[in-house]
Amino acid sequence: MKNKLLVELEKQYTQPSDVFLRDLARLDGDFMFLGIGGKMGPSMAKLLIDGLKELNVSRKVYGVSRFSNKDGKKYLQNIGVETIVCDLLDEEDLQSLPEVKNIIYLAGFKFGAVGNEDFTWAMNTYLPGRIAEKFKASRIVALSSGNVLPFVNVTSGGVDEHTAPEPIGEYAQSTLGRERIFTYFSKKNQTPILLYRLNYAVDFRYGVVHEIGKKVFRGESVNLQTNNVNVIWQHDANEIAIRSLLHVESPAKVLNVTGPEILSVKWIAERLGEKMGIKPIFEGEPESTALLNNASECHKIFGYPKVTIMDVIEITAQWILNNGDEFGKNTSFQERKGKF
Repeated sequence: MKNKLLVELEKQYTQPSDVFLRDLARLDGDFMFLGIGGKMGPSMAKLLIDGLKELNVSRKVYGVSRFSNKDGKKYLQNIGVETIVCDLLDEEDLQSLPEVKNIIYLAGFKFGAVGNEDFTWAMNTYLPGRIAEKFKASRIVALSSGNVLPFVNVTSGGVDEHTAPEPIGEYAQSTLGRERIFTYFSKKNQTPILLYRLNYAVDFRYGVVHEIGKKVFRGESVNLQTNNVNVIWQHDANEIAIRSLLHVESPAKVLNVTGPEILSVKWIAERLGEKMGIKPIFEGEPESTALLNNASECHKIFGYPKVTIMDVIEITAQWILNNGDEFGKNTSFQERKGKF
Protein backbone atom coordinates (compact mmCIF):
# COMPACT_ATOMS: atom_id res chain seq x y z
CA MET A 1 0.00 0.00 0.00
CA LYS A 2 1.48 3.35 -1.02
CA ASN A 3 1.83 6.01 1.61
CA LYS A 4 -0.11 9.27 1.25
CA LEU A 5 2.88 11.23 -0.07
CA LEU A 6 3.45 8.80 -2.96
CA VAL A 7 -0.23 8.85 -3.88
CA GLU A 8 -0.24 12.66 -3.90
CA LEU A 9 2.97 12.84 -5.94
CA GLU A 10 1.56 10.50 -8.57
CA LYS A 11 -1.72 12.39 -8.73
CA GLN A 12 -0.04 15.80 -8.97
CA TYR A 13 2.37 14.89 -11.75
CA THR A 14 0.10 12.80 -14.00
CA GLN A 15 -2.87 15.10 -14.53
CA PRO A 16 -3.87 16.08 -18.12
CA SER A 17 -2.76 19.63 -18.84
CA ASP A 18 -4.95 22.33 -20.37
CA VAL A 19 -3.01 22.29 -23.66
CA PHE A 20 -3.32 18.52 -23.82
CA LEU A 21 -7.08 18.73 -23.35
CA ARG A 22 -7.31 21.44 -25.99
CA ASP A 23 -5.51 19.30 -28.56
CA LEU A 24 -7.31 16.10 -27.57
CA ALA A 25 -10.64 17.83 -28.24
CA ARG A 26 -9.49 18.37 -31.85
CA LEU A 27 -8.86 14.66 -32.51
CA ASP A 28 -11.68 12.66 -34.07
CA GLY A 29 -11.99 8.88 -34.03
CA ASP A 30 -11.03 6.03 -31.73
CA PHE A 31 -7.53 5.18 -30.48
CA MET A 32 -5.35 2.09 -30.47
CA PHE A 33 -2.07 1.49 -28.63
CA LEU A 34 -0.05 -1.24 -30.35
CA GLY A 35 2.36 -2.85 -27.89
CA ILE A 36 0.72 -1.28 -24.84
CA GLY A 37 2.37 -3.58 -22.31
CA GLY A 38 5.71 -1.75 -22.03
CA LYS A 39 6.90 1.02 -19.72
CA MET A 40 5.04 3.93 -21.35
CA GLY A 41 1.90 2.27 -22.69
CA PRO A 42 -0.22 1.96 -19.53
CA SER A 43 0.47 5.51 -18.34
CA MET A 44 -0.15 6.92 -21.82
CA ALA A 45 -3.47 5.09 -22.02
CA LYS A 46 -4.50 6.35 -18.58
CA LEU A 47 -3.64 9.91 -19.59
CA LEU A 48 -5.79 9.57 -22.72
CA ILE A 49 -8.74 8.10 -20.82
CA ASP A 50 -8.49 10.73 -18.07
CA GLY A 51 -8.47 13.41 -20.75
CA LEU A 52 -11.48 11.98 -22.58
CA LYS A 53 -13.40 11.79 -19.29
CA GLU A 54 -12.54 15.39 -18.46
CA LEU A 55 -13.76 16.46 -21.90
CA ASN A 56 -16.86 14.25 -21.51
CA VAL A 57 -16.05 12.70 -24.89
CA SER A 58 -16.81 9.06 -25.70
CA ARG A 59 -14.12 7.23 -27.68
CA LYS A 60 -12.96 3.64 -27.74
CA VAL A 61 -9.41 3.13 -26.51
CA TYR A 62 -7.90 -0.21 -27.52
CA GLY A 63 -4.77 -1.70 -25.99
CA VAL A 64 -3.05 -4.43 -28.00
CA SER A 65 -0.38 -6.74 -26.59
CA ARG A 66 0.48 -10.40 -26.02
CA PHE A 67 -0.28 -9.59 -22.35
CA SER A 68 2.15 -12.02 -20.75
CA ASN A 69 1.59 -9.92 -17.61
CA LYS A 70 -2.00 -10.64 -16.54
CA ASP A 71 -1.93 -7.96 -13.84
CA GLY A 72 -1.07 -5.38 -16.50
CA LYS A 73 -4.03 -6.48 -18.59
CA LYS A 74 -6.37 -6.27 -15.59
CA TYR A 75 -5.10 -2.77 -14.73
CA LEU A 76 -5.80 -1.54 -18.24
CA GLN A 77 -9.28 -3.04 -18.26
CA ASN A 78 -10.04 -1.42 -14.90
CA ILE A 79 -9.18 2.06 -16.22
CA GLY A 80 -11.34 1.60 -19.31
CA VAL A 81 -9.02 0.22 -22.01
CA GLU A 82 -10.54 -2.37 -24.32
CA THR A 83 -7.74 -4.94 -24.31
CA ILE A 84 -7.00 -7.19 -27.29
CA VAL A 85 -4.66 -10.17 -26.90
CA CYS A 86 -2.64 -10.26 -30.10
CA ASP A 87 0.72 -11.43 -31.42
CA LEU A 88 1.38 -8.63 -33.90
CA LEU A 89 3.81 -10.84 -35.82
CA ASP A 90 0.98 -13.31 -36.49
CA GLU A 91 -0.69 -12.19 -39.72
CA GLU A 92 -4.09 -13.61 -38.77
CA ASP A 93 -4.01 -11.86 -35.40
CA LEU A 94 -2.91 -8.60 -37.02
CA GLN A 95 -5.60 -8.61 -39.69
CA SER A 96 -8.28 -9.31 -37.07
CA LEU A 97 -7.66 -5.94 -35.38
CA PRO A 98 -10.36 -3.31 -35.91
CA GLU A 99 -9.70 -0.31 -38.15
CA VAL A 100 -8.99 2.70 -35.94
CA LYS A 101 -8.31 6.33 -36.85
CA ASN A 102 -5.54 7.04 -34.32
CA ILE A 103 -2.64 4.61 -33.87
CA ILE A 104 0.13 4.95 -31.27
CA TYR A 105 2.81 2.42 -32.20
CA LEU A 106 4.79 1.33 -29.13
CA ALA A 107 5.90 -2.15 -30.19
CA GLY A 108 9.61 -2.88 -30.33
CA PHE A 109 12.42 -5.02 -28.93
CA LYS A 110 15.55 -3.68 -27.26
CA PHE A 111 16.76 -5.44 -24.15
CA GLY A 112 17.89 -8.95 -25.03
CA ALA A 113 18.66 -7.97 -28.62
CA VAL A 114 22.13 -9.53 -28.37
CA GLY A 115 21.59 -13.20 -29.13
CA ASN A 116 18.10 -12.53 -30.53
CA GLU A 117 19.08 -10.51 -33.57
CA ASP A 118 16.56 -12.19 -35.89
CA PHE A 119 13.64 -11.44 -33.55
CA THR A 120 14.97 -7.90 -33.05
CA TRP A 121 14.84 -7.21 -36.79
CA ALA A 122 11.45 -8.91 -37.15
CA MET A 123 9.94 -6.72 -34.42
CA ASN A 124 11.71 -3.48 -35.21
CA THR A 125 11.84 -3.50 -39.01
CA TYR A 126 9.58 -6.17 -40.55
CA LEU A 127 6.56 -5.56 -38.30
CA PRO A 128 6.30 -1.80 -39.01
CA GLY A 129 5.69 -2.61 -42.68
CA ARG A 130 2.83 -4.93 -41.81
CA ILE A 131 1.38 -2.30 -39.45
CA ALA A 132 1.70 0.45 -42.06
CA GLU A 133 -0.19 -1.66 -44.62
CA LYS A 134 -2.90 -2.70 -42.16
CA PHE A 135 -3.52 0.86 -40.93
CA LYS A 136 -2.83 2.78 -44.15
CA ALA A 137 -5.99 4.89 -43.59
CA SER A 138 -5.02 5.88 -40.04
CA ARG A 139 -2.91 8.55 -38.41
CA ILE A 140 0.18 6.88 -36.93
CA VAL A 141 2.59 8.12 -34.27
CA ALA A 142 5.44 5.57 -34.16
CA LEU A 143 7.87 5.64 -31.27
CA SER A 144 11.51 5.52 -32.26
CA SER A 145 14.72 6.21 -30.34
CA GLY A 146 17.60 8.63 -30.14
CA ASN A 147 19.82 5.53 -30.43
CA VAL A 148 19.61 5.87 -34.23
CA LEU A 149 21.65 9.09 -34.02
CA PRO A 150 25.43 9.50 -33.77
CA PHE A 151 27.40 10.16 -30.61
CA VAL A 152 28.34 13.84 -30.60
CA ASN A 153 30.53 16.12 -28.54
CA VAL A 154 28.87 17.14 -25.30
CA THR A 155 29.38 20.80 -26.20
CA SER A 156 27.58 20.43 -29.57
CA GLY A 157 24.07 21.22 -28.35
CA GLY A 158 22.86 17.80 -29.50
CA VAL A 159 21.72 16.67 -32.93
CA ASP A 160 18.52 17.80 -34.61
CA GLU A 161 16.23 16.09 -37.11
CA HIS A 162 18.46 17.07 -40.05
CA THR A 163 21.44 15.06 -38.78
CA ALA A 164 22.08 11.83 -40.68
CA PRO A 165 21.59 8.74 -38.47
CA GLU A 166 24.61 6.62 -37.51
CA PRO A 167 23.16 3.71 -35.51
CA ILE A 168 25.56 1.55 -33.51
CA GLY A 169 24.61 -2.09 -32.99
CA GLU A 170 21.72 -4.16 -34.28
CA TYR A 171 19.07 -2.71 -31.97
CA ALA A 172 19.77 0.83 -33.21
CA GLN A 173 20.18 -0.35 -36.82
CA SER A 174 16.85 -2.18 -36.76
CA THR A 175 15.21 0.86 -35.14
CA LEU A 176 16.42 2.99 -38.03
CA GLY A 177 14.94 0.26 -40.21
CA ARG A 178 11.60 0.91 -38.47
CA GLU A 179 11.82 4.59 -39.42
CA ARG A 180 12.75 3.82 -43.03
CA ILE A 181 9.93 1.31 -43.48
CA PHE A 182 7.29 3.62 -41.99
CA THR A 183 8.59 6.41 -44.22
CA TYR A 184 8.37 4.19 -47.31
CA PHE A 185 4.74 3.26 -46.63
CA SER A 186 3.89 6.82 -45.68
CA LYS A 187 4.95 7.82 -49.18
CA LYS A 188 3.42 4.78 -50.89
CA ASN A 189 -0.01 5.04 -49.26
CA GLN A 190 -0.06 8.74 -48.33
CA THR A 191 -0.43 7.67 -44.70
CA PRO A 192 0.24 10.56 -42.29
CA ILE A 193 2.93 9.43 -39.83
CA LEU A 194 5.16 11.00 -37.18
CA LEU A 195 8.37 9.26 -36.11
CA TYR A 196 8.80 10.09 -32.43
CA ARG A 197 12.50 9.89 -31.45
CA LEU A 198 12.50 9.73 -27.66
CA ASN A 199 15.63 10.12 -25.55
CA TYR A 200 15.05 9.46 -22.48
CA ALA A 201 11.71 9.34 -20.60
CA VAL A 202 11.94 9.34 -16.79
CA ASP A 203 9.27 8.44 -14.27
CA PHE A 204 8.77 7.71 -10.59
CA ARG A 205 9.59 4.04 -11.21
CA TYR A 206 12.33 3.97 -13.82
CA GLY A 207 14.67 5.96 -16.04
CA VAL A 208 18.05 7.64 -15.94
CA VAL A 209 17.36 9.83 -12.89
CA HIS A 210 15.83 6.94 -10.93
CA GLU A 211 18.81 4.69 -11.73
CA ILE A 212 21.26 7.34 -10.57
CA GLY A 213 19.13 8.00 -7.47
CA LYS A 214 19.09 4.33 -6.48
CA LYS A 215 22.88 4.15 -6.72
CA VAL A 216 23.24 7.24 -4.55
CA PHE A 217 20.71 5.87 -2.05
CA ARG A 218 22.48 2.50 -1.81
CA GLY A 219 25.93 4.04 -1.52
CA GLU A 220 27.02 2.55 -4.86
CA SER A 221 29.39 4.38 -7.18
CA VAL A 222 27.95 6.31 -10.12
CA ASN A 223 29.89 5.77 -13.34
CA LEU A 224 30.74 9.01 -15.11
CA GLN A 225 32.04 7.57 -18.41
CA THR A 226 28.86 8.67 -20.16
CA ASN A 227 28.43 11.88 -18.20
CA ASN A 228 25.81 13.70 -20.28
CA VAL A 229 22.18 12.88 -21.05
CA ASN A 230 18.83 14.36 -22.08
CA VAL A 231 15.69 13.44 -20.14
CA ILE A 232 11.99 14.30 -20.18
CA TRP A 233 9.33 13.54 -17.60
CA GLN A 234 7.29 10.60 -18.88
CA HIS A 235 3.94 12.36 -18.45
CA ASP A 236 5.15 15.22 -20.64
CA ALA A 237 6.43 12.68 -23.17
CA ASN A 238 3.04 10.92 -23.09
CA GLU A 239 1.19 14.17 -23.73
CA ILE A 240 3.47 14.97 -26.66
CA ALA A 241 2.96 11.49 -28.16
CA ILE A 242 -0.84 11.83 -28.20
CA ARG A 243 -0.78 15.49 -29.27
CA SER A 244 1.56 14.46 -32.10
CA LEU A 245 -1.42 12.81 -33.82
CA LEU A 246 -2.27 16.36 -34.92
CA HIS A 247 1.16 16.77 -36.54
CA VAL A 248 1.49 13.61 -38.63
CA GLU A 249 2.59 14.12 -42.23
CA SER A 250 3.19 12.29 -45.48
CA PRO A 251 6.08 11.73 -46.07
CA ALA A 252 6.57 10.88 -42.41
CA LYS A 253 7.72 13.68 -40.09
CA VAL A 254 10.68 13.02 -37.77
CA LEU A 255 10.58 14.64 -34.33
CA ASN A 256 13.17 14.55 -31.55
CA VAL A 257 11.49 14.42 -28.13
CA THR A 258 13.36 15.19 -24.92
CA GLY A 259 13.98 17.94 -22.40
CA PRO A 260 15.79 21.19 -23.24
CA GLU A 261 18.95 20.61 -21.19
CA ILE A 262 22.11 18.63 -21.77
CA LEU A 263 22.57 17.33 -18.25
CA SER A 264 25.61 16.13 -16.36
CA VAL A 265 25.22 12.74 -14.66
CA LYS A 266 27.52 14.01 -11.91
CA TRP A 267 25.32 17.07 -11.40
CA ILE A 268 22.16 14.92 -11.24
CA ALA A 269 23.78 12.64 -8.66
CA GLU A 270 24.93 15.59 -6.55
CA ARG A 271 21.46 17.18 -6.56
CA LEU A 272 19.86 13.84 -5.64
CA GLY A 273 22.45 13.42 -2.90
CA GLU A 274 21.53 16.81 -1.46
CA LYS A 275 17.83 15.84 -1.37
CA MET A 276 18.61 12.50 0.28
CA GLY A 277 21.33 13.72 2.65
CA ILE A 278 23.84 11.31 1.07
CA LYS A 279 27.19 12.16 -0.54
CA PRO A 280 27.45 10.42 -3.92
CA ILE A 281 30.41 8.20 -4.84
CA PHE A 282 31.80 8.45 -8.37
CA GLU A 283 33.98 6.34 -10.63
CA GLY A 284 35.26 6.58 -14.20
CA GLU A 285 36.47 9.40 -16.39
CA PRO A 286 33.93 11.26 -18.58
CA GLU A 287 34.01 10.70 -22.33
CA SER A 288 33.74 13.77 -24.54
CA THR A 289 30.79 12.37 -26.52
CA ALA A 290 27.26 11.13 -25.81
CA LEU A 291 23.91 10.41 -27.48
CA LEU A 292 22.26 13.82 -27.26
CA ASN A 293 19.06 15.03 -28.92
CA ASN A 294 18.28 18.61 -29.78
CA ALA A 295 14.50 18.85 -29.38
CA SER A 296 14.09 22.52 -30.33
CA GLU A 297 11.50 21.66 -33.00
CA CYS A 298 9.46 19.71 -30.44
CA HIS A 299 9.55 22.65 -28.01
CA LYS A 300 8.53 25.03 -30.78
CA ILE A 301 5.43 22.91 -31.52
CA PHE A 302 4.45 21.81 -28.02
CA GLY A 303 6.20 24.20 -25.65
CA TYR A 304 8.75 23.28 -23.01
CA PRO A 305 8.05 20.29 -20.72
CA LYS A 306 5.93 21.35 -17.76
CA VAL A 307 7.88 19.24 -15.26
CA THR A 308 11.38 20.69 -14.92
CA ILE A 309 14.56 18.77 -14.17
CA MET A 310 14.58 20.17 -10.63
CA ASP A 311 11.02 18.88 -10.20
CA VAL A 312 12.14 15.47 -11.50
CA ILE A 313 15.03 15.34 -9.04
CA GLU A 314 12.76 16.30 -6.12
CA ILE A 315 10.08 13.78 -7.14
CA THR A 316 12.60 10.98 -7.63
CA ALA A 317 14.34 11.58 -4.30
CA GLN A 318 11.01 11.57 -2.46
CA TRP A 319 9.87 8.42 -4.27
CA ILE A 320 13.05 6.52 -3.41
CA LEU A 321 13.19 7.75 0.19
CA ASN A 322 9.58 6.63 0.70
CA ASN A 323 10.22 3.17 -0.77
CA GLY A 324 8.11 3.72 -3.87
CA ASP A 325 7.67 0.83 -6.29
CA GLU A 326 9.88 0.49 -9.35
CA PHE A 327 9.93 -1.32 -12.69
CA GLY A 328 13.47 -2.65 -12.27
CA LYS A 329 14.21 -2.13 -15.97
CA ASN A 330 17.45 -0.22 -16.56
CA THR A 331 17.78 2.08 -19.56
CA SER A 332 21.43 1.10 -20.20
CA PHE A 333 21.97 4.76 -21.10
CA GLN A 334 25.72 4.31 -20.55
CA GLU A 335 26.01 1.63 -23.25
CA ARG A 336 28.35 2.94 -25.95
CA LYS A 337 28.70 -0.08 -28.27
CA GLY A 338 25.02 -0.71 -29.01
CA LYS A 339 24.83 -4.04 -27.16
CA PHE A 340 21.46 -4.30 -25.40
